[in-house]
Amino acid sequence: MKAVVMAGGEGTRLRPMTSSMPKPLLPVANRPIMEHVLRLLKRHGLTETVVTVQFLASLVKNYFGDGEELGMELTYANEEKPLGTAGSVKNAEEALKDDAFLVISGDALTDFDLTELINFHKEKGALVTVCLTRVPNPLEFGITIVDEEGKVERFLEKPTWGQVFSDTVNTGIYVMEPEVFDYVEADVPVDWSGDVFPQLMKEGKPIYGFVAEGYWEDVGTHESYGKAQADVLEGKVDVELDGFEISPGVWVAEGAEVHPDAVLRGPLYIGDYAKVEANVEIREHTVVGSNVVVKDGAFLHKAVVHDNVYIGQHSNLRGCVVGKNTDIMRAARIEDGAVIGDECLVGEESIIQGNVRVYPFKTIEAGAFVNTSVIWESRGQAHLFGARGVSGILNVEITPELAVRLAGAYATTLKKGSTVTTARDHSRGARALKRAVISALQASAIDVRDLENVPLPVARQQTARGSAGGIMIRTTPGVPDSVDIMFFDGEGADLSQGSQRKLDRVYARQEYRRAFPGEIGDLHFPSSVFDSYTGSLLRNVDTSGIAESGLKVVVDASNGSAGLVLPSLLGKLGVDALTINPGLDESRPTETADARRAGLVRLGEIVASARAAFGVRFDPVGERLSLVDEKGRIVEDDRALLVMLDLVAAERRSGRVALPVTTTRIAEQVAAYHGTQVDWTTTSPDDLTRVGRGESTIFGGDGRGGFIVPEFSSVFDGTAAFVRLIGLVARTQLTLSQIDARIPRAHVQRRDLATPWAVKGLVMRRVVEEAGDRSVDTTDGVRVVEADGRWVLVLPDPAEAVTHLWAEGPDDASAQALLDEWAAVVDSAGR
Repeated sequence: MKAVVMAGGEGTRLRPMTSSMPKPLLPVANRPIMEHVLRLLKRHGLTETVVTVQFLASLVKNYFGDGEELGMELTYANEEKPLGTAGSVKNAEEALKDDAFLVISGDALTDFDLTELINFHKEKGALVTVCLTRVPNPLEFGITIVDEEGKVERFLEKPTWGQVFSDTVNTGIYVMEPEVFDYVEADVPVDWSGDVFPQLMKEGKPIYGFVAEGYWEDVGTHESYGKAQADVLEGKVDVELDGFEISPGVWVAEGAEVHPDAVLRGPLYIGDYAKVEANVEIREHTVVGSNVVVKDGAFLHKAVVHDNVYIGQHSNLRGCVVGKNTDIMRAARIEDGAVIGDECLVGEESIIQGNVRVYPFKTIEAGAFVNTSVIWESRGQAHLFGARGVSGILNVEITPELAVRLAGAYATTLKKGSTVTTARDHSRGARALKRAVISALQASAIDVRDLENVPLPVARQQTARGSAGGIMIRTTPGVPDSVDIMFFDGEGADLSQGSQRKLDRVYARQEYRRAFPGEIGDLHFPSSVFDSYTGSLLRNVDTSGIAESGLKVVVDASNGSAGLVLPSLLGKLGVDALTINPGLDESRPTETADARRAGLVRLGEIVASARAAFGVRFDPVGERLSLVDEKGRIVEDDRALLVMLDLVAAERRSGRVALPVTTTRIAEQVAAYHGTQVDWTTTSPDDLTRVGRGESTIFGGDGRGGFIVPEFSSVFDGTAAFVRLIGLVARTQLTLSQIDARIPRAHVQRRDLATPWAVKGLVMRRVVEEAGDRSVDTTDGVRVVEADGRWVLVLPDPAEAVTHLWAEGPDDASAQALLDEWAAVVDSAGR
């Protein structure tokens, strides 16, 4: 049987290490990852191997040649362009068409029993056998579910935490029959898990999963690279190490010189012809490459040092990676998580702080204190995007430089000459950052329509009017010293997960498009934006009955940008409205939860004393809405959702409503009573937006003050929700308290449990296992439904080491008991 080694990846997440070296050549214990893979293949008799190459292909070919030194026969299949996991193997079809073959990644470290995998494939008579393993964090891998016989039931590529239902993942190791090539189109990008396997399963072809025992680490991040080094030194993976074990865990390769006064505390590895002088201390999990010189008094702990590096006297290296041919001068200090690229010079007594990236061929001056990445910035997190755009502390994490690069990356994803709409809230920080964004967009051949300070829904609506996308900068809700840079698509909605990943990749590569002088974009300031917004709103939302109703309402603009729209809107509605806090307050661009609550209490007092029909309070950017009934009582956000749902469904009598899975199932009763149906979505706003675009959708909401009015727009819009509410109340002639009273009380309990990232996948698998024969819904997280209708939802947080739980029952005690039961499951799995 032949093997295919995939060695064409760029390894962008491992930059700057992979800036000048292909990922398969990165050394683990002083030997390229791919060499460990080839030696594993040879141990299992797979000596005829095809290597697929693309990025820096010549370096891979030059290093391994024809494989003679390894006792193997290597040939190469070169991709002119990236063809995906299946397309690259298809590119080597000529060498593989006669018999079954094994596919393995050239950049994953493993000691799996490949012979056992091959035998399983043959026994099952499979067309494809997928090698599976269990991992703590399944986010970056494809989740796979198999039945008792090992047949694959379901694939899910690179899930969000809300989609995780197992920790059994696809390792990218396959045994395949050549018939599989019939399902792979030549010379186009095709992936196994995303394209080929779903088609095979659809046709009922035999795809099996083999859960392998042993070690496997996808070396795709700096963290996993360091872990792989430590695991090899600890003996957790069965690989060959060159050299001699001179004491337990201390490996020294041929030709290395270690002074007797050097202190070596293993496990560690010192490469061939390295020189370690007196008074050097090298501690555990350190790998010193070939021809490295470590001068007197240097200290190394959990450091990975590539070949031909000079480490000066009294230097201090902790938990860092140093690329080949780099010089670390006297008394320099490199902290935990820092990565220094190839052929750099780190000057005397300089300090490079943790997680800093220094790209190849750079010079750090003597005495410099480096706390940001040199030339190419890294924000120190796996993904740019959080729950609502790119967020961080103003002028610390979110700087004008970052804004320029982000905007440049976003522009690069669009066609030259496209138009982007920009907007901001009323904070000074947002104003400053927006100017940087506009400059970057124009310099990337993008025309800009700048709305200046407008409510968030207005920015979305204006973006949808002929722009390719939009950027809104606002203060992070509830966090006055932080800002969000929000990116919109051409319909004014948040970017999809796929578009976010695309922007992430462009930003990480720093491959920005630059316009020629004649291509610099124009800047326009559209007029009558608020009139356009209110006119469109009043044309699309039913306002009949308002003028005749004599309704009196109190509107709290929260000193935010929502107040900019209200004067003309309220006048055109013909409603008797008392507006409070209408002016902009730059010192308070957002509000804390306590301030919001206090504002609602004051609003309730005014509503009660004024004998108004109800009161509404906008958030500072006009996106969300809170309610107070005619008695001055606060209608909590989850109840406000049911009240709005009841009003809309009672008037429409048909259609669908979009609600996140965390919503009480009372909503289902309310909808069904009025002849409407609920479409359950994930908790992601962009998923609610997607469902909100459906032709039959009549309403959407998230239970946190966000409402979708589909006849006007598919995104959260507090002003549109306010107009719709006035019309509904005017026509139904019922008060909010009367409507609230006719809706059954919900009994939903919630709890958050600390869950280390390393066990989140295990936790979700345990939840699925504990569910047994009970109904399981994996729309977002795992929702387990009991036979009596009670349910619990377990949802991993995408940004924090937390798992969220919701439980609903017929009363609080029942819901609490169910919550306690499943919290114990999560807690025990997370220990």
